[in-house]
Amino acid sequence: MNHKPKVLFFSTGASTRSQMAEGFLRAYAGDDLVAASTAVDSVERDPLAIEVMKEVGVDISTQRPKDIAQFFKEHFSCVVTVCDASREKFPVWPFTRNIRKWNLADPERVTGSSEQRREAFRRVRDEIRRQVRDFLRESPDLRAAPGRA
Repeated sequence: MNHKPKVLFFSTGASTRSQMAEGFLRAYAGDDLVAASTAVDSVERDPLAIEVMKEVGVDISTQRPKDIAQFFKEHFSCVVTVCDASREKFPVWPFTRNIRKWNLADPERVTGSSEQRREAFRRVRDEIRRQVRDFLRESPDLRAAPGRA
């Protein structure tokens, strides 16, 4: 039986950052990996995240992040935790040895005009895209197809 490596993106706040990361991993790795996302505070989807991801050709509108409790019995090849280290503590995931920590601002915390919020989401989106590309290049053991990132 051939099992695909599974990657979980785990956010400390709302699931916006983890959903964006899941979307990029799906787009870049295709069927080589299984991607999932969850969050500590909320798994509700933010329409602004969907909008800014569509701007770069990644549709996350059908993704459904799951409640964290659903993942406790699953095995993941890698868990990527995302938080804003200046405001949040990195979450602990005790069920895997392969954990990556990404320090990313939470665009949900930005206040201001809708354009200011949109720009914050774009900045975070672009940083997540870079992090996912680096992750795939640095993780050949996850069997991501070369050249997709």
